[in-house]
Amino acid sequence: MHCFGNLYGLLIAPNTGFSCAQSFSNTDPGFRIAATGLVLNVEQSVEIVKELKLTGHPYDIFKIMAFIKDVFSTSLEIAKFEGASIKTVSGIRGQIKRAFSKPEGCYRTTFEDKAFIVVTDLLGAEEGEGDGWQILRLTGQIRAENNILTSEDKNSNYRPIERQTRHFNNLRVPQRLAADLPFKSQIAQQKRAVVVRKEEHAVRDLMQKLMTLRNEKVEKRRLKHEERRPPYRAKVEENEEKRSERKKREMSEHWRREGKTRYN
Repeated sequence: MHCFGNLYGLLIAPNTGFSCAQSFSNTDPGFRIAATGLVLNVEQSVEIVKELKLTGHPYDIFKIMAFIKDVFSTSLEIAKFEGASIKTVSGIRGQIKRAFSKPEGCYRTTFEDKAFIVVTDLLGAEEGEGDGWQILRLTGQIRAENNILTSEDKNSNYRPIERQTRHFNNLRVPQRLAADLPFKSQIAQQKRAVVVRKEEHAVRDLMQKLMTLRNEKVEKRRLKHEERRPPYRAKVEENEEKRSERKKREMSEHWRREGKTRYN
């Protein structure tokens, strides 16, 4: 289930993800991710209705209804929290109904399931009564103490991807359909060799020689142009420098005359 909470700490940009670990210890080989979340916004002041976690004790239980004490001190406080959601240690959800006039600070609540009586015969370790309460160990802690490896799922392991090469058959077009296709979409069944006659061969040879001569002339002309370009570029740069110097000189003279006319 999703829940909202307020944290006092460093400034963190919104939409930043975070994770919560249950506990860190040098003796434990690993840790467990307890929750993951997302930062919604950053506020300078937050109004907190109840800063502490309130814990009460049932003094009378009737199936899904129970009478709770040691949470509030007056009936006025209970009236402000009528309809609020509560939860037992075992996770059974309930709702605050009404307050009692006597004893002061007690109220009636109902749960969605039968609320069991709290076991109290193992909670007195400090007083020497019983063996004491021991928190249920996690699966990872039990495996670490007994050197039991984590079970692996074959479908979750990484393995090399082997893809078979797919072979597609050639496209076969029926003869009736191929005959009705336009000339642009005709399917060439086989390549035909082009036999050139002697006259055509002589013409092609002559055209190839002429094109070779033309390409050679074009290359020589391009090289001559490249030889003439450096002096031209130097001359253009020189003209640009002279033009920029003349422009600066004219601007300085203009503002000198403008300054004299303004102050005189």
